[in-house]
Amino acid sequence: MNLRKITTLLFSLLAISLPAFSQSDTVSAQTIVNKTIKYNADYPFEKVYLHFDKPYYAVGDTIWFKAYITVDVTINDDMTRNKHLPTTFSKVLYVDILNARDSVVQRFKLPATDGFAYGDIKLLSERFKEGNYHVQAYTNWMRNFDPAYFFNKTIPVGSIVDKSVFSNIRLAGQVKNGTAKIDAVVHFTTADNRDYVTRRYSWHVQNAEDDNIAKGRGTTDAKGNMNITFSTNKIDELKTATLITDLDLGTNTVNRSFTLKNTAAAVDVQFFPEGGNLINGIKSKVAFKVVKPDGLGLDVTGIVTDNTGATVANISTQHLGMGVFELTPTAGKTYKAAINLPGGQTTYELPVAKDDGMTIAVNNADPEKVIVSVETSDAFFALNRNKRLTLLGQSGQVVCYAGQTALASKTYDITIPKSKFPSGVAKFAVFLGSDDLAERIVFIRRDDQLKIALSTPKSVFGTRDNVPFTVTAKTPANTPALANLSVTVIDEGKVPYNETSETTILTNLLLTSELKGYIEKPNYYFTGVNDKTAADLDVLMLTQGYRRISYQDILANKAPAIKYLPEDGIVVSGTLRTASGMPVPGGIVNFYVKNMRVSATVNTNKDGEFFIPKLYFPDSVKAVVNARGNTNGNNMLIIVNNITPQPPVPSITAPDEIANIDTVMSAYLQNDKKIAANSRNLKEVVIKDTRGPKKQSHQDYPMLTGLGNIPDHVMDGSRFTGCATLYDCLKGMIPGVTWDNDKLYISRNYNMGERTPMAIYMDGMPFDFLNLQSYDPKDVDQIEVYMNDGLSGLNKMDNTKGVIVISNKKEKKKPVDKELLNELLTPQYSAVKFEPKGFYMTREFYSPKYDATKTGALGGDLRTTIYWNPKVVTDKATGTAKFDFFNADGTGTYRAIIEGIDDKGNIGRTVYRYTVR
Repeated sequence: MNLRKITTLLFSLLAISLPAFSQSDTVSAQTIVNKTIKYNADYPFEKVYLHFDKPYYAVGDTIWFKAYITVDVTINDDMTRNKHLPTTFSKVLYVDILNARDSVVQRFKLPATDGFAYGDIKLLSERFKEGNYHVQAYTNWMRNFDPAYFFNKTIPVGSIVDKSVFSNIRLAGQVKNGTAKIDAVVHFTTADNRDYVTRRYSWHVQNAEDDNIAKGRGTTDAKGNMNITFSTNKIDELKTATLITDLDLGTNTVNRSFTLKNTAAAVDVQFFPEGGNLINGIKSKVAFKVVKPDGLGLDVTGIVTDNTGATVANISTQHLGMGVFELTPTAGKTYKAAINLPGGQTTYELPVAKDDGMTIAVNNADPEKVIVSVETSDAFFALNRNKRLTLLGQSGQVVCYAGQTALASKTYDITIPKSKFPSGVAKFAVFLGSDDLAERIVFIRRDDQLKIALSTPKSVFGTRDNVPFTVTAKTPANTPALANLSVTVIDEGKVPYNETSETTILTNLLLTSELKGYIEKPNYYFTGVNDKTAADLDVLMLTQGYRRISYQDILANKAPAIKYLPEDGIVVSGTLRTASGMPVPGGIVNFYVKNMRVSATVNTNKDGEFFIPKLYFPDSVKAVVNARGNTNGNNMLIIVNNITPQPPVPSITAPDEIANIDTVMSAYLQNDKKIAANSRNLKEVVIKDTRGPKKQSHQDYPMLTGLGNIPDHVMDGSRFTGCATLYDCLKGMIPGVTWDNDKLYISRNYNMGERTPMAIYMDGMPFDFLNLQSYDPKDVDQIEVYMNDGLSGLNKMDNTKGVIVISNKKEKKKPVDKELLNELLTPQYSAVKFEPKGFYMTREFYSPKYDATKTGALGGDLRTTIYWNPKVVTDKATGTAKFDFFNADGTGTYRAIIEGIDDKGNIGRTVYRYTVR
């Protein structure tokens, strides 16, 4: 093979020097690099990582977390440093909690200082039930880009307090000839693990519109199992369907629900030629990935054959459904893979090879260097000989390497020192002129992390002992580091967890935040690193989506649409107009928060718009914007802009959901039950009249009385208190109703292709669905849903189908107090009173202190999170910090996890264990 060394150059942000080439090449490597650097500087990608105190929780617990908000930058020409500096752009962080159906349960707005934010989530039983929840975190600036790169994590929440029946389900499904066959085994036991045998039960499968897909009944077998089997051709409906079981215990009936999403989906098999394409006559790696319906990898074997039936490769997965084989395609031949799946052998066509083109291959096995090989077909080489060939290497948004040459040979090997790159995902792209022909990502692993060490005076402590810790943080060069860290200490016996599945600051900032899609067991690639984990990580690089930017867009100067700006505080904006609707340029607008020393005065621009930035106040405050100071200021119109919340994004970590929370989290939940029993006290019971106040309804509004007396669905306002806005509630909580493009539709009609929206009435008046974004769900008394308009004629009048009636609580008459009397007697200016979304005020973690005699009932301290401190900062001169806490009454192994970032952007993490007796 004729190998020719490519001319290489390392580029910096300050100076780029390249030799001259033929004037026929219109785009040079210097142009590619310069435009890429400018794009990355103009549109930096912020990342968010949340460090939680535990991997899972119980209803009633508090979730503690710290947020690290970073951005990729380069300082002083050194491409390998300062890659994850805390952001200086965004000073506001959003954290959304979504349920398993991706409906918002709770939203938080947190202040961020120097790239750090702190929060807690109280899992109140009024808002949280047993199930899987998805946490998403992002800044306003991040909303301009693909939401797939938001921070995502699945957090299971369990509950066995007052639960007497426990359930476990095994699901299997397959699809043949357009029909799905589902098999479910549901096992019920008592609290002391006895089976519920020979008990009558019934079951039904319900779709999103509350229609039954299947139903049946039976008796549990000798092992306490419900054996459920059904078939249906409504495969699409199974994606949102729920299996509901009712177990007859004689004195009562126990109801359980289980999601069937993805149960009947087919196994997904995909093939990924290295560099993107197969070229006839050129040997290439072909990676493949086999994914089960639940999103997790499936290990398989198989063979690859050509169109003559000859076997050209034997294949098998090497890790979590991923594998790789080599193939040299031949012109005129096609290839297919026969994969041995649980339901039998299935055949898949491989991508069709091209007759001409270019391939890129990477050898990443050497710890000191990366070898990039470029090879072209004969026809491609003949057509493009002596044209400019450029190789660009980028890590995050930092351009670390660029090289160029004329295409004078069919084959090139380029050796690149890994010292040019920081640890993390690096992308190599090969250009011919301005055309991006092939790309390949690799993971660079270097000894460039923040070195964190934890130590205690001894390795064994007693229950309720004081445990003093010393933290030492050093830079990669072994000098003292000024580090901002967070630490959690948990009782590992009560909170067991598979370390390979953990989400850490390393897995997030170095791996998952750079790639698109779900990554199973991300910490596997960072624990016990060896040749096997390195090879498995390279297969992951071959099979995972990664395109966050397009070089073609960069070279064409195509900028992303920027709608959301970085926030440096809470923003209140709007428009000031005259009574006739004309904008008031240069007008005066005043903002203040009642009973707080928060105020601001600004002038409107030429269009009458006002913008009040850098505000800081807590949530649920009463604010006022008025026009005092303007001529005729008591006769003006003020419009305050509604802040459009981020629409819910389907979680990419849904495969991490736990179907059988009772079983998987048994140790944790049994401890939680003991905590509840210890804290339970008898309380006085006062019997009151059970009749509640009359609910507001359509009957209170003459225009709506023709709807009829009995709605199809009635929802009490208390059901919506967990939503951030009424807009979020209605999108996912109304039975038989679906949402699309800011309109609500009757699901059955929508699925049949009828796109006539439902009418919405608020307190008897027509209302636009989009305006519900500014309505607090706590104000709702009840919601009535009508699938037809009865005798009212509303649908014919409004060209709608179905009616939703929202009735708000009646406002209590305010007594004429001093404040109200003052308002009535004082000259009033045009004003708007509202409750803007303020910052959530984070609570402090409580850590008990015991005296020398360890007072208190021994055995009563059952904490699982022993200590949480999100604000551990090391001394700049020594790189050390100290903290201490008291153990609980649990014995066994306690696990301390500390992670964070220093002022140079180095990230690190370590785990320390000690014994409690």
